[in-house]
Amino acid sequence: MDIEIARIHPDARLPEYKTSGAACFDLEAVEEVMVEPGEIKLVGTGLVIRVPAGFFFCVAPRSSLNKYGLDMPNSIGIFDPDYSGVNDEVRLLVRNFTKEKVVIEKHQRLAQGYISAAPRVRWKEMDPSNLETTSRGGYGSTGKH
Repeated sequence: MDIEIARIHPDARLPEYKTSGAACFDLEAVEEVMVEPGEIKLVGTGLVIRVPAGFFFCVAPRSSLNKYGLDMPNSIGIFDPDYSGVNDEVRLLVRNFTKEKVVIEKHQRLAQGYISAAPRVRWKEMDPSNLETTSRGGYGSTGKH
């Protein structure tokens, strides 16, 4: 699948799959960023990514992000096909959960991304009396019984 991408910062690098078996490509900081203790900050990638209609671009934290004292408070970011204008840079929301300053290095890999289909659904409402008479136990019940 071909995906259009624009570098809007001179130091931006294109995302890469780091291994032949990688499901996601890595996204990196386009410049050095200081994140104060407890601070939440948007970190630029210097990229605008345009996905085709019927798809979306999803960003998730890399598994190694926590070892730097960072996490992504929104866990997953969704970028729609219409988020592809001149001011629509892919930026990564990070939080410093430590009591020390964290420096994000220029070109440090912070997140991973993938492209997925986004089918449009039509809701077919049903009568609640047609629900199963037995229940799995509700929210948080898996593995409890």
